[in-house]
Amino acid sequence: MGHSVGGHGSAATRPGLSPGIPEPTSGAGRLRQIVFAYIALTKPRVIELLLVATVPVMLLADRGSIDIGLIAVTLVGGWLGAASANTLNMVIDHDIDQKMKRTERRPLARHAVSRMHALVFGLVLGVASFAVLWTCANLLSALLVTATIAFYVFVYTMILKRRTWQNVVWGGAAGCMPTLVGWAAVTGSLSWQPVVLFLVIFFWTPPHTWALAMRYKEDYKAAGVPMLPVVATELHVAKQMVYYTWATVASTLVLVWATGPIYAVVAIGAGAWFLRAVHKLLAATRRGEPITPLKVFLQSNEYLAIVFCGLAVDSVVHLPTVAGWF
Repeated sequence: MGHSVGGHGSAATRPGLSPGIPEPTSGAGRLRQIVFAYIALTKPRVIELLLVATVPVMLLADRGSIDIGLIAVTLVGGWLGAASANTLNMVIDHDIDQKMKRTERRPLARHAVSRMHALVFGLVLGVASFAVLWTCANLLSALLVTATIAFYVFVYTMILKRRTWQNVVWGGAAGCMPTLVGWAAVTGSLSWQPVVLFLVIFFWTPPHTWALAMRYKEDYKAAGVPMLPVVATELHVAKQMVYYTWATVASTLVLVWATGPIYAVVAIGAGAWFLRAVHKLLAATRRGEPITPLKVFLQSNEYLAIVFCGLAVDSVVHLPTVAGWF
């Protein structure tokens, strides 16, 4: 895989370098570029969602106690799985990534890594993910991660993304899977609580993604990706974002029954804060005023982190659940 950066052949035969002129980068520098290119394939910033979703769910599943070892191996296995899915996504999307300013510096788009090397890298990460979870957690968690990779690559990337504006609605299910994986790693089974948290992220994903797509609408249009802001008016997009945000907040409140007062307060407060931002976007759109969708995108990240952190604290403190009050 180390030969994937910079292409093949000597310096004398590469475009842009004259015969006898040495490579502008030292051996150590080129190695560093290779390492960073492979790290970039995994989309490390996107994987932050894995941490936000997995740890609180595991704490809820084992409410009142903390198994650091199990949490650590589940995060490693989950990270490997997410890195695999993201890498394989880049392999498939290398062509449209070159057409979008937001993605034109990705490793495959700028030919820092060959597609074949990236494909092998992604597959190896997927196998490693399954092995880690099966060995250190249980088979159910390993199978769920493998199913997530397959869904993200074959259903979202290869079928939905370029064909329908509902791509992120249904394709977003892949990003919800850490809730099920975390619960399965602790209990070896599934229950209604992780399903509710799955729905929280499922409903959150469209307004989160559409806010970004509103900002980069021309990029998606140039790449031929039918994101909702590309095929619909801003007013329609804003309305859809409001609907999905209400569904998100409503889903967080369903979980109040199985948690304590800390989570309840956080879910209600954060939900009101996020709803206010999305309604402001809708109001500005209706008035024809300039809008700042990127601000809503960033706030959506903060909202989800606050809700799940509130769940983590509530689970560790282990106060009586709301259900126990009745």
